[in-house]
Amino acid sequence: MKRLVMEKLIDWKRRGSRKPVILKGARQVGKTYLLKQFGKESFVKYHYVNFEEDDRLIRIFDRDLRPNRILDDLSFYLNESIHNGSSELLILDEIQRCPRALTALKYFCEEMPGFAVCAAGSLLGIELGGESFPVGKVHTIEMFPLGFEEFLSGMGEERLLSVVTGYELGSDISEVAHNLLWDQWKRYLLVGGLPEAVNSFREPHQSLRDAVVSVRDIHRQLLNDYMADIAKHSGKLNALTVERLWRNIPEQLARSIDGGAEKFRFKDAVPKIRGYQRLAGALDWLERADLTLRCPIVERPDLPLSAYAKDNRFKLYFFDIGLLCLLSDLSPEQVLNYSSYDYKGYLVENCIAQMLIATGLECCYCWQGRTSEIEFVLSTENGVVPIEVKAGRIRKSKSLRVYEERYKPDISILLNACLPETKGRRICLPLYLAGRLPMLLET
Repeated sequence: MKRLVMEKLIDWKRRGSRKPVILKGARQVGKTYLLKQFGKESFVKYHYVNFEEDDRLIRIFDRDLRPNRILDDLSFYLNESIHNGSSELLILDEIQRCPRALTALKYFCEEMPGFAVCAAGSLLGIELGGESFPVGKVHTIEMFPLGFEEFLSGMGEERLLSVVTGYELGSDISEVAHNLLWDQWKRYLLVGGLPEAVNSFREPHQSLRDAVVSVRDIHRQLLNDYMADIAKHSGKLNALTVERLWRNIPEQLARSIDGGAEKFRFKDAVPKIRGYQRLAGALDWLERADLTLRCPIVERPDLPLSAYAKDNRFKLYFFDIGLLCLLSDLSPEQVLNYSSYDYKGYLVENCIAQMLIATGLECCYCWQGRTSEIEFVLSTENGVVPIEVKAGRIRKSKSLRVYEERYKPDISILLNACLPETKGRRICLPLYLAGRLPMLLET
């Protein structure tokens, strides 16, 4: 599968003097596979070690943190020579299991700036270790589940992918291509972006039903794995609180009568635990583990948006739409039958948040007025751009009209199930183009 993060790694390699890379993200988003593929394609040789597989690796870093000595010991451990040059790559996987290896990256940066080192960590403890994080001495790259464009590539739909990647504001999309893209996007809602699920779905099956059954089995196993990670790595936090909070997200998202996602309610999240302060630790843990996406709510859409956000006012989304569909107890038929989708707008909203964050945005924001709400507001070169999300073919939006009359944005976006259309300063786009918005709005 082609991953957009690969381009960031290639750009990093081109630099003569480079900091070590930490590839961050939730478990099972494809970090290990990507780094090995990067090593095969971009270096003469790569060396791979995994701190979860052998405790002897951890002891290599107990003695001291001198890079030359560490490379010598790793050479003996791997029974292969590691040369200090720009043609070889060292991959340190699951680095959160060895906090001193994390600290050692500082010395690789200072003493071996030309040597390529990439570390991968799931964040399930990577920032919770006793060793100091090498601030300023590493280059961090975030990795997320596959976005829709990556999903299309994984499905072998290169012609449809070219329609998405080649789209420019004001241009048209043929109805034939639109219908095919719409079918693929509904499948993306069901499958999500975790590589194992996508890989299973694209393999030959006797029927679509068999493919979906296979994906659902993988989703169930992955959920069990994430729950086991929570129990193992949540430290002093109550693991049961973290797990209940995570499982409560689908219920919170589905609470709204009109199908959209609402502000996160602390009262209903975990039984007998109320208030932001008592849940803040568990919320932060889930966010650091990349298992949730937090969307702060602002009442004033001015720059910088962060100045108008409050810690205790936000929406909370699931990190992968496929897992959310499973936890929401929705059958595959319900997800793929879009004619009954009006009451499932929160799924679409969660998917759009996932697609936007996967483009590299540090944060998505939501605007709420007294009686109106805009699902997302983005900071761009053209100022703050409102993005209203409609799950179906609705072309009108009272909330967007209120926002436009009050703040008079240069551009406003309405995402729905229809073909592209421009009406004055309002641009209507199909939902599957959401991942292109940050780039389109900067042109």
